[in-house]
Amino acid sequence: MGSLTLCVCYAKMCLIGGRRHGYARHYLGGVKPPTDMNKRIVKNEEETREFGLELAAAASAGQIIALTGGLGTGKTTLTKAIGEGLGIKAMITSPTYTIIHEYQGGRLPLYHFDVYRIDGADDMYELGFEEYFYGGGLTVVEWADRIPELLPPDALRIKIDFMADAGRIYTY
Repeated sequence: MGSLTLCVCYAKMCLIGGRRHGYARHYLGGVKPPTDMNKRIVKNEEETREFGLELAAAASAGQIIALTGGLGTGKTTLTKAIGEGLGIKAMITSPTYTIIHEYQGGRLPLYHFDVYRIDGADDMYELGFEEYFYGGGLTVVEWADRIPELLPPDALRIKIDFMADAGRIYTY
């Protein structure tokens, strides 16, 4: 029997041995999930970019990143970095009024949702969200706390808090 390499990063997505895997694989591999959430503090836009590039490198088709946080906490800035990490050349902007922006041309398509103006699940069904959430790209949802019932259990949930003295705190 070959040796099993266990990931000890406890992240919901990571790279191990060059293979992408999700949280369920950690658990099935024998690693007990932590009781505390992971936290990452970023002090500037460059550190936000680095985090977004890391998320993009570990992303796989059909994956969902659910972002929550108040106005101005950097949800769109993080999404821009994720798009850059996927190799998307187009300018990524917040889809506040259009709800969805779709970007092609990278390693994976990027489906960028801003559900701030969504009134609930019915609006999302009208938009055909399932085609994006369960499609062949990476989906990033801003204001994901407005549609918790639609997020699959394996979505990577990232809460962003802004602290004037510390910068942004990502909890995932």
